[in-house]
Amino acid sequence: MITRVVYTLLLYCALPYVLLRLLWRARRQPGYLEHVAERFGRYGARADGPTLWLHAVSVGETRAAEPLIRALSARYPDHRILLTHMTPTGRETGEQLYGDRVMRGYLPYDFPGAVARFLDHFQPKLGVLMETELWPNLIHACRERGVPVHLVNARLSEKSLAGYLRFPGITRAALGGLAAVAAQTGEDAARLSNLGAANVVVTGNVKFDIAPSHDKVELGRAWRGLYGKARPVLLAASTRDGEEALVLDALDAIEAPGLLTVIVPRHPQRFEEVAALLAARRFRFQRRSENAVIAPDTQIVLGDSMGEMFAYYAACDVAFVGGSLLPLGGQNLIEACAVGKPVVVGPSTYNFAEAVQGAVAAGAAVQVRDTADLARVAGRLLLDREAARRMAQAALVFANVHRGATARVLELIQL
Repeated sequence: MITRVVYTLLLYCALPYVLLRLLWRARRQPGYLEHVAERFGRYGARADGPTLWLHAVSVGETRAAEPLIRALSARYPDHRILLTHMTPTGRETGEQLYGDRVMRGYLPYDFPGAVARFLDHFQPKLGVLMETELWPNLIHACRERGVPVHLVNARLSEKSLAGYLRFPGITRAALGGLAAVAAQTGEDAARLSNLGAANVVVTGNVKFDIAPSHDKVELGRAWRGLYGKARPVLLAASTRDGEEALVLDALDAIEAPGLLTVIVPRHPQRFEEVAALLAARRFRFQRRSENAVIAPDTQIVLGDSMGEMFAYYAACDVAFVGGSLLPLGGQNLIEACAVGKPVVVGPSTYNFAEAVQGAVAAGAAVQVRDTADLARVAGRLLLDREAARRMAQAALVFANVHRGATARVLELIQL
């Protein structure tokens, strides 16, 4: 059985690999070579007051944290918010969303010394880990110092449960060190309790509390005018490696006159890769970053920008949410529903299983089997405006009735 001591020894043994991985990832994202000292607990500026610390690994968790950060800032106006990440894209998203309203940095790797320096430097009054982030040494050190740490918006699929069950000792110790767990669903709560978590409360998914900003919705409406209001617009949102080719295959079978497809890759480091794919497949495309009027003969818009997903949703007629055509677990469909768009997802949605099931049951989304099914369903919705309108209305209702998780989480993590 792996104990925390054994885990720490293995972590030190893996240090050369960790450094090599930083260099490897920096080939595509140079941001991985910036602020490297923070990953070992060495920081510059200190908070100028009591600090509330919230950890959001990457883009999805950073966006999900928005309603919670807003609520914490309102409830504790004399506290600074520290937002930590593990990826450059998460950090960049935090900068776009929150600006100077929060402090930001990288969470250190889980070495005892790095963790101690992090806690000494910021001296947080409490910690919030978004979704499923378990760092045994960090949680242990916080407990030793009397810093309550909460796992919030927690989810745990059957696949992830099986992985954690391979290391029951260290997993049980980490979960047992948490002050409380706010689970998204009853199923998530049961799995986390089975692993050893105590004080588990079902609060719902805080992603339902993310409201589309007025300026992004207006930006999307402006884009829609530039696209050509008579053109049907299909959005492929948050696509993952390998999915863009499948979406392009589906377009060949969609008979919608004047169709314009907008493809927004999930990760910005893949923008050039997708542009090369479009060029190789001889599609006429333009980039969002060009900020130009869309020509009538343009077939594809490459969404090579960050922080504008609500605008992309506002500008489309039908939204396919990626990460779901391949066995990747799917991406967040809640934002598309919140803007009031008919949603299509693929067969792999275990990351958002309950949200997808609820959206399908509510008539807000359709789950397809494969690329051919995507072409059939998307093509039907693009041509049948009344069916699309009914789904759009159902999407708005679905998003609205599930709001309120943030308030329940806030009651759980009071100082």
